[in-house]
Amino acid sequence: MRALVFEEFGGPLTVRSVPDPTPDRDGVVVRVGASGICRSDWHGWSGHDPDVVLPHVPGHELAGTVAAVGDRVRTWSVGDRVTVPFVCACGHCGPCRDGAGQVCLNQTQPGFTHWGSLAEYVALDAADVNLVALPDGMPFATAAGLGCRFATAFRAVTGVGRVRPGEWVAVHGCGGVGLSAVQVAVAAGARVVAVDVAPGALELARACGAEHTVEGAGDVPGAIAELTDGGAHVSLDALGAAVTCLNSIRSLRPRGRHVQVGLLPPVLGRPEIPMERVIAGELALLGSHGMAAADYPAMLSLITAGRLHPELLVTRELGLDDAGAALAAVGSEPGIAVVTSF
Repeated sequence: MRALVFEEFGGPLTVRSVPDPTPDRDGVVVRVGASGICRSDWHGWSGHDPDVVLPHVPGHELAGTVAAVGDRVRTWSVGDRVTVPFVCACGHCGPCRDGAGQVCLNQTQPGFTHWGSLAEYVALDAADVNLVALPDGMPFATAAGLGCRFATAFRAVTGVGRVRPGEWVAVHGCGGVGLSAVQVAVAAGARVVAVDVAPGALELARACGAEHTVEGAGDVPGAIAELTDGGAHVSLDALGAAVTCLNSIRSLRPRGRHVQVGLLPPVLGRPEIPMERVIAGELALLGSHGMAAADYPAMLSLITAGRLHPELLVTRELGLDDAGAALAAVGSEPGIAVVTSF
C-alpha cells in the first residue's frame, strides 16, 4: 500500500510503498476513505510521544470501509462504512468496564502505538468495542474529523466541562478541536468567547457561533473578564501550550471549570499553575482525553439532526502526496485539512 512514512523525528515525510496490514483476530483492516491531519500527528512526528517507533506511518483521524475482518469479530463485516475513536479501548480493563474506554489501561492508538491512517489501509484493534457505524450519507471527509478533534471537543464540553445553557465558555486556540468546541458549546446553549492569534481562525470561530473573539497576544484574562462580567464559567485550553493553559485558568470566574484538552508534552515545558487562584476561587481543573465509541450516538444524533456541522470545519481536501507538507505545517492555516485521495 501507499503510505506517508518518516524515519526520523522531525525528518522527511515521504510517500512510499509499504506492506499491507493484516487484522488481529479481534480486529479489522479498514480501507481509508479519509484521514485528518491533526496537531497530535505533528507531536508524534516531532518526537513528543514515547509510543512512536521508527519508521512510522502517522494518522489517527479516519473513516473508511472495512476491508478485512479477524475471526473473532462478531459485529462488523467487509464493506461496512465506519469511523473509530483515536483511543482504541481493550474492552476488559477497569476503566473499560466502567464505560470509560477513552482512558483504557491497555489502549492502542493508530498513528502512535502502531502505524496509522495516512495510508491506503489501517489496522484497528478490538473492533467490536471501538468501531462506529457512519450515518447514511455522511461523507468520509466529514467523518474523519470526528475521531479526534470533534469527538474530543464534544466530550470536553458536554461530558467533562458539563456546560449549561446561558453559561460563558472561553475557548483558547481555534484550531480543529477549538472550533469544534465553539460549535458544541453554542449548540449546548452557551455564550462563547474564542481566543486565537490568527485572524482567519477567529473569523471561523465567529462563523461557528462565537459571540466574541479575543486576540491571543494581549491581556486575554482581562478581556474575557470584561466581556463576560466576571470571567468564564468554563474555559478550555484547546491548543496545549503553557500560555493558553495559564490564560484559560486565569479567565475563570469563582468556581469555574478549566478543561485541558490540548496536549502538553513535557518536552515543550510545563505550565505554571496558579494554585493560589485555584484555592481562593474554588476552581476545578479537569482533563479530557477523547471519547469512547459507546458515547458517539449522542453526538451523531445532533449531527444528523442538523444541530452540529462538523463538515464546516473541513477547509481543505488533499491527496496523500501533499500530506507531508500539511502535517509539517499544522497550525499555519485555519480549519481542518483532510486527505481524501490515496
